[in-house]
Amino acid sequence: MKRLAVQPRENWQAAVEEQGLIWHSDADGAYWDESACYSFTLAEIEAIEAAAEEVQSLYRQAGDKIAGDERLLSLCGIPSAYHDAVRQAWQRQDPMLDYGRFDFGYNGSGPPKLFEFNCDTPTSMLETAIVQWDWKEDRFPQRDQLNSLHEKLVARWRTILPRLPGGRAWFTHVDDEAHEDTITTTYMREIAMEAGCETQGVLIDQIGIDAQGRILDQDDYLITALFKLYPWEWMAVEDFGEKILPRITDTLWIEPVWKMMWSNKAVLAVLWDMFPGHPNLLPATFDAHKAGKDYVSKPVLAREGANVEVVADGRVVARSQGNYSRARLVYQERYPLRDFGPVGGKAYPVLGAWIVGGEAAGLGIREDGLITANRSRFIPHIIED
Repeated sequence: MKRLAVQPRENWQAAVEEQGLIWHSDADGAYWDESACYSFTLAEIEAIEAAAEEVQSLYRQAGDKIAGDERLLSLCGIPSAYHDAVRQAWQRQDPMLDYGRFDFGYNGSGPPKLFEFNCDTPTSMLETAIVQWDWKEDRFPQRDQLNSLHEKLVARWRTILPRLPGGRAWFTHVDDEAHEDTITTTYMREIAMEAGCETQGVLIDQIGIDAQGRILDQDDYLITALFKLYPWEWMAVEDFGEKILPRITDTLWIEPVWKMMWSNKAVLAVLWDMFPGHPNLLPATFDAHKAGKDYVSKPVLAREGANVEVVADGRVVARSQGNYSRARLVYQERYPLRDFGPVGGKAYPVLGAWIVGGEAAGLGIREDGLITANRSRFIPHIIED
């Protein structure tokens, strides 16, 4: 595993904007950064793929345990009103994309170690599947890349299509200023259309409920299947989330409500309790006294690296701000991230290993300081010959 300096393409901004990546830069600098790339051996790539598929199997076993335990459902931050909906959805196993992004610590030696699983509303999908592939074809056409994300998502849509009422699905998101959610949802919609799905778009605040509690779009059509780039844990505590519960099964949710069992940090402690010493897991606990002197503390429910503290030898070495509560924390053993950057730089990579339908599907790398946040740089990668 190496970090290589690369000459950016002339007028690269226009190139990535053509691919849909319009949030490539802001006042603080570039988010998409092609002045460097990471190079992996085939053996390293195979280790990353194996880790993603292995950890996915661990999550499935954890799902069985959590769904059958009221205490664990609550520890995962799931409101009690949603426990039955989560449990029943897990038992039904409705059709879904079954996709997500594992964030791993990895420095080229030893097994990849799980940081967390982004499986409800994973982003950086366009960057991984399309933008970095286009960059590779321009800069390193003879090299390969861990990247079948687009093709595997198309295949999954084709698999679930016969079970979508009328072969139709609605796609929703927030009207975000940076347009990241808008473009990401639009890209997923295009994937579904490529698979033969009929699609409709609707903003999250345009979705309503009729007198019978059924979910409607902005034109008062019943929403029979819905892909949402909006967190279940947000929806569950909103007035809308309470009102949809009596008729929640009238809509096929992509992804399903049981994803709340996985899209939290408490599951990290559940996994370690179930599989202590597993080579792809880091020790994790709810008990600060058992965390030792080297750990990362994370809120049970938080996103984009917010409200995280990194402690080394008993001293806080990094802390991020945010609006999430630190009242309930998970303490995960600190992984010794390696700084791949030049002297004076900070380039600690976190590997985003995508999985679709239980199969490894792609790799997207973010780098920053010790905490990876919303605007941390996305760096493309290649595989050595």
